[in-house]
Amino acid sequence: MSARGSPYTSGPPPPRKHHVVAGANPLRRRSDRFESWFRRFLMLILIVGVPLAAAGAGLAAYESTMRTVHVQTAQRHEVTARLTSSVAGDSGAARQPAQVRWTERNGTVMTGTTLVKPGMPEGATVKIWVDRDGTITVPPATATTAWSNGCFMGGMAAIGLVVGVYGVRAGAGRVLDRRRFAQWDAEWDLVEPQWSARFRR
Repeated sequence: MSARGSPYTSGPPPPRKHHVVAGANPLRRRSDRFESWFRRFLMLILIVGVPLAAAGAGLAAYESTMRTVHVQTAQRHEVTARLTSSVAGDSGAARQPAQVRWTERNGTVMTGTTLVKPGMPEGATVKIWVDRDGTITVPPATATTAWSNGCFMGGMAAIGLVVGVYGVRAGAGRVLDRRRFAQWDAEWDLVEPQWSARFRR
């Protein structure tokens, strides 16, 4: 068998395959490369920063609220008080003020005003919270409140970081677009006369 007609011994050599290097596109401008790397940087901030921001803000809010819980728990205590007069039951309000009397731990009789349910008779007992001065106040904050505040602040910090990152990304995109448009205008001012001259021939 003759090797003259063999495809392996005649004809031009097959074309060599060229590997495309990432970022070697000649049409990519410097601003395109900068935008690509900048977006990667912002994505890294989101991946790393969101958990850190949420955990940091949430823990700080939790610890701050827990300090308030400890202070309020130490300064306030619950007592049983009795109504000194009947409360009208025909009011449309869920609660209304009423005078109450209670005895402190040292035996001192105290009076004050608190909110009770309508229709309660004179002498009925209610639970109230008072401070060290004997002033009626709200119940102290609890660990549940601290946990809720921590979760809320952590979530708000995470959302704020995400919004901030996307805002920076949008702002950088607008700045780069304006620069690209300006470059296109400048390049077109140079090329347009050459193209127009072709059609005037």
